Amino acid sequence: MDGKFKGKEPEELFQAIFSKCQKLGISPSELAKLSSIRKLRSKSKCFWKQVLYWFLTAFVLLCAFVLSFGSEPVAAMLAKVWYHFRDYDIENEMCVLNMPPEMQNMFMPPVDCSMCRNLTEVERVTNISPHEFERRFAYSTVPVIVSDGTRNWTALKSFSFEFFQDLYFGDKEGVFWEVERECQFFPYQTEFQSLAEVLSMSHERALKPWYIGWSNCDTHIGNILRKHYKRPYFLPILSESTNIDWIFMGKPGYGAHMHIDHVDHPSWQAQIRGSKLWTLEPVPECYNECRTLETVVKAGEVIVLDTNRWYHKTLDNRR
Repeated sequence: MDGKFKGKEPEELFQAIFSKCQKLGISPSELAKLSSIRKLRSKSKCFWKQVLYWFLTAFVLLCAFVLSFGSEPVAAMLAKVWYHFRDYDIENEMCVLNMPPEMQNMFMPPVDCSMCRNLTEVERVTNISPHEFERRFAYSTVPVIVSDGTRNWTALKSFSFEFFQDLYFGDKEGVFWEVERECQFFPYQTEFQSLAEVLSMSHERALKPWYIGWSNCDTHIGNILRKHYKRPYFLPILSESTNIDWIFMGKPGYGAHMHIDHVDHPSWQAQIRGSKLWTLEPVPECYNECRTLETVVKAGEVIVLDTNRWYHKTLDNRR
C-alpha cells in the first residue's frame, strides 16, 4: 500500500477517491454505475439484511420466552426475581406512577354475570371443609361468610387500638419511618396523613367517627400479628396467600367508599371487633341482571369476596 494511504480509515480513503473523481469531472450518477460501487452497495444491503434477520430472531425468541411463562410481561417477571433476591415484597412496593382508578376500571376484563344473576343474599356457612369450600366457592366469585372462620384465633381478644399503639410505638425507633416510606395508608374520609398520626391522636379525637386502613410491611410486626391469627381453616391448602397484612380500623359511622379493587386474587377479611355493613354492587354490565346485596359481618366471622368483580363499600356499625 502506498505510504500516503497507510493508517487511514476506509471512509477517508473513499472520500479522497470521491474528491478526485469530482475534480476529473465524473458525476455521482456516473460513479454509481461503476461495478465496484455496485458491489459495495450490495455488501451494505447484505449487512442490513443480517441486522434485520438477527433482530427478528431475537424478537421471536423473546415472544417464545414470554409465552413460556404465560401472559406475564418479561419486565414484571424480571422485577419479581430482582425483588426476591433483594428481599423486597413487590406487591407492597410503591409504584413510580399510579394509574387513576377511573382508568383501571375502564380497562377491566368483561365479567360473566352468572356469578350474581340469581343471588339475593350472601350465604352464611359454618364448619365447612377446605374441599367443600373449594368446590362451592373458590372459583365461583360468589361471596360467602364463614361464621366460624376465626376459630382458635387469639386476635379477637388481643387486637385493639391500644394493642396497635404499643405494637408500632413500643421501644423501636424508626418504625413509623418504615411504615410511611413503604406501606400503603388509606385515610378515607379523615384528615389523617399517616398511621403515626392515627395511633397518636388525642382521646377527644378518638371518640369521634374515623376509619382508616393500612398494609403492614414490617417483618417483625408481621410475625407478632401472626401469633394471634392464622390461615383460615377452610381455605384449600394450595390456595395462594400474601405476606402482607391489611388492617382496617375505626369508629362507627365511617367506612370505605364504593370501589372495586385491582389485585391478583379474591380476598378474605376477618371481623375482629364490632360489626361491619357490607354493600355489594355488580359491575355495570350486570346491572340489569343482578341486584345490590347488603350483609352484616359480625365479630369472629370471615367474609370471602372477589373484590375485583364486586363493587363494595363498608360501614362500621358498632364497636
